Amino acid sequence: MIEVERLSKLYEMGGQKVSALAGVDFTIKKGEFVAIMGPSGSGKSTLMNLLGCLDLPSSGIYRLENLNIQDLKPNQLAEVRNRRIGFVFQSFNLLPRASALENTELPLLYGRVPNATEIALKALERVGLAHRAKHKPTELSGGERQRVAIARALVNSPAIILADEPTGNLDSTTGREIMSLFNELNREAVTLILVTHEQEVAQQAKRIIQMRDGKIVTDELNGVEPC
Repeated sequence: MIEVERLSKLYEMGGQKVSALAGVDFTIKKGEFVAIMGPSGSGKSTLMNLLGCLDLPSSGIYRLENLNIQDLKPNQLAEVRNRRIGFVFQSFNLLPRASALENTELPLLYGRVPNATEIALKALERVGLAHRAKHKPTELSGGERQRVAIARALVNSPAIILADEPTGNLDSTTGREIMSLFNELNREAVTLILVTHEQEVAQQAKRIIQMRDGKIVTDELNGVEPC
């Protein structure tokens, strides 16, 4: 599913080159649930941006479903982001004037997928929100907004879902509900990669990668084999 070899990222800051990612290596198989942890400045957000094709590495190799990401042109990267990657963010990133259904439809509309409304409604049903399809984000709770974001991430049946601090803006009870949903999706063989600083959240994953100073310091299974 994912192969990363010697992946590095350098940034120019004040005329100096700063290493945000320093030659990391790992693979992620289809159906895995992986948590990436580390303190601020550890490189986990940089790694997430590279895995999500939001940025390109300075060096190294990133393959997604045998596709060499670093060799793609901008329009090809946009297609990969739309078709193969689902994003879930801490701040939900929903359009405030659009309904839950319209927000969920967006990736399908960008990809000109037929029957977008029907597919989006099924995605909302999958996360238990079909009955709130016509409601706008301001009419939804934080947990419901995150469920809409997850439905939007799922709607194109992506290869992977990348979740960046998905419980960060939620209370503990709602956060546990969202993690329960992620676990349910993983049991259906959805591949999940989650960035978090919360140990309780990371413990829900089946594998935990710890980062520091742009490097992977540990990469361990969390008690059970990936599904």
